[in-house]
Amino acid sequence: MFVGHYGVAFAAKPAAPVVPLWLYFVAVQWLDVVWSILVLLGIEKLRIIPGFTEANSLDLYYMPYTHGLLGALVLSLLFGAGSAAVIAQRKATVFAITSTAVFSHWILDLVVHTPDLPLYGDRGKVGLGLWRHVVLSFPLELIVLIAGALIYSRAVPSASIRGRNVFVSFIALLVILQIYANFGPPPASEMAMAIMALGFYVVLSAIAAWVERARLRT
Repeated sequence: MFVGHYGVAFAAKPAAPVVPLWLYFVAVQWLDVVWSILVLLGIEKLRIIPGFTEANSLDLYYMPYTHGLLGALVLSLLFGAGSAAVIAQRKATVFAITSTAVFSHWILDLVVHTPDLPLYGDRGKVGLGLWRHVVLSFPLELIVLIAGALIYSRAVPSASIRGRNVFVSFIALLVILQIYANFGPPPASEMAMAIMALGFYVVLSAIAAWVERARLRT
């Protein structure tokens, strides 16, 4: 899953408003942020196989540290602890909500991935495989994204028309990115995929920070 994860980021904001939206954007993609780094280091691996599924060309055949069940739990707890350490208010709530936001990535991936999520080590791989049917996975991404965006927009009302327009434009950008992810050309290489993913996560988190500031300004 790609932009559907950001639906969780939006929806998490009302549960712990002291956490900035950009941090939620990092949280929901944290497993993939670490995955991108490990791919670049040659530790976790993938293959680009055009037509591997209808939704994308990624054969994610070795990622036990970031997308294994135990690894995902550890990364979730570490991120939650780090978030609670730097945010002064409501530390227990911050820890619980941010760590849950991180782990939501694994749950949503379970729905769309082919069986490539290990339950232990690099074995016992699971995945419901919705990526094999883009007619199902694509609308699911948009439904989760838009549902989360609606929750966020009601909990954090915009102080100006400009703030509302910026927010709607951001959602439109995310939809366009999902269209490209599902229907655009495959990545040039495994390394290119990791670099592109890491870049998107950084840029989209930065845009989320700007969008939230725009919504709060009169």
